[in-house]
Amino acid sequence: MTIEEFKEFVKERKPLDTPECWRILNEANDEARKILAKLNNAYHPMEEIREIMSELFGYAVPESFRVFPPFYTDFGRNTVVGENVFINACCQFQDQGGITIGDGSLIGHNVVMATLNHDLNPDRRQICIPAPIKLGKNVWIGSNSTILAGVTIGDNAVVAAGAVVTKDVAPNTIVGGIPAKLLKPLPS
Repeated sequence: MTIEEFKEFVKERKPLDTPECWRILNEANDEARKILAKLNNAYHPMEEIREIMSELFGYAVPESFRVFPPFYTDFGRNTVVGENVFINACCQFQDQGGITIGDGSLIGHNVVMATLNHDLNPDRRQICIPAPIKLGKNVWIGSNSTILAGVTIGDNAVVAAGAVVTKDVAPNTIVGGIPAKLLKPLPS
């Protein structure tokens, strides 16, 4: 199984319970840790940061992409960022299940995006189940928020600081709280 085949496999939300899945996960984790050690342990101008993030993600990120290190991920190969995306410091992306961030989106400090769950059956608890996170265009995720597996956040939505998002968020709305709920629609 290649990384590309793995990314297709997780789109089906099948359990990651084969030796091939674990091989890919372990190899990608080793590579991500090497790349992140370079990113997070020295000063780099933004152009170099984009080069390092391109190496981590496995494609050339847009020139308009910005991230303030440190940044953390345990996979790295299944995150896609659009134009004019900004990720603030200390974010943690568990991207095995896929993270897509739309154009113009802003991610605050300490945001966690987790695309894996574990089986509820104690005998199968070690098995991970992937589900993607998708952010539309111009989404703003407030600091210290957590976005859980399988969540889609619509265009122009705002997630208030500290929210835990467990369900999809409609476009043009503000959500907040634990679990996140609708606070109000955004003005048109």
